[in-house]
Amino acid sequence: MSQNFYFQQMQMMVQPMRDELTRIGVKELRTPEEVQETFQGEAAKGTSLVVVNSVCGCAAGLARPAVAESLKHEKTPDHLYTVFAGQDKEATAEARQYFEGQPPSSPSFVILKDGKLVHMVHRHEIEGVSLEEIAANLTNAYNKYC
Repeated sequence: MSQNFYFQQMQMMVQPMRDELTRIGVKELRTPEEVQETFQGEAAKGTSLVVVNSVCGCAAGLARPAVAESLKHEKTPDHLYTVFAGQDKEATAEARQYFEGQPPSSPSFVILKDGKLVHMVHRHEIEGVSLEEIAANLTNAYNKYC
């Protein structure tokens, strides 16, 4: 099979995982340039939630649903973004440059305030934790930073 066929199959497989976030208003950042544009200058003002998306089971069963649940809260970030680890590798690597001092983690959630990291939820804080607890972690951060 050609590499192009594999790429097309993978894109079809992950599209619903992308849609699950974009459907609720999260903007995808798919290139390093989009990440730079978004996280620098005027676009970085206020609070931003960055979802590092993943194909793993904890992303499907916990992370993406927890984001959706958390966004029903009265306080939410000004901006909602996502990068897809393992799919948009360069964009994800660029985004991680803004998560200063934090190891790579996917899935994960990052809250930036005026372009600076103020809160991060790592995979180990998602995997094996209830959806309600994950959403509460996010909404507590929204209350503090938004």
